[in-house]
Amino acid sequence: MEIFDDEEVVVRTPDELKRMPRAYQKALISQIMINTEGELSGGDDYTMMFLPLAPNAEERQVCAERAAEEYDHYKIGKRVLAEIGIDTSHMESQSIEERRLFADKRLHQCTTWAERGIYSYIGEESALIMIKEFAQGSYKPWADAVRTIILDEKIHIAHGARVCRNLAATEEGREQLQAALDRLWPVFRDLFGTPESERSKRAVRYGLRRTTNGEALQQWENTVIPRIHALGLVVPAVTT
Repeated sequence: MEIFDDEEVVVRTPDELKRMPRAYQKALISQIMINTEGELSGGDDYTMMFLPLAPNAEERQVCAERAAEEYDHYKIGKRVLAEIGIDTSHMESQSIEERRLFADKRLHQCTTWAERGIYSYIGEESALIMIKEFAQGSYKPWADAVRTIILDEKIHIAHGARVCRNLAATEEGREQLQAALDRLWPVFRDLFGTPESERSKRAVRYGLRRTTNGEALQQWENTVIPRIHALGLVVPAVTT
């Protein structure tokens, strides 16, 4: 099957997917695999990285709840992939270091509660932006499945906002937040990949995404920079 330039792509079932061009199938599978691995690692981050940093039982419980949601998101991707003959069970026995699809070790090295807040309030906005795009994507089983994730991601971001605002109430807390932001800002930006990526342009052409990498990065910055200013923080300079 050929996809014409003026054609709107809609794929309703796994059987229809089999008839799509190999390039479309490859782009879709890559998208789902990367997101699914990222959700599993997100659950591990909440349990192994953030929960030990939590200052009290209440915050530990919240971290545990967020982890459960991330693992549920992983299972959603696992199910969609299983329907097209791909098994992701091997991911479950891997350590974070062994996972290579959604890999940036800097993301898994948070050591302060301020970094925990910045991770969710600023960093998880990037996930929400992409999942909203997937929910409008051309492969309907995936689009329908991820819609259930969006509300959870909004809750994650809201909790990060609370952590950040509580810390920003004092000068010491703002200093901690600024240090966290300075370290994580380039990590978050790198999550969007190469701005002019041809792969992202192909994903837009196939209806699997709405924006290119560069456009998604700009959307994210437009969303999070006002949050940073509201906390009394400075947006870190970008070095190339």
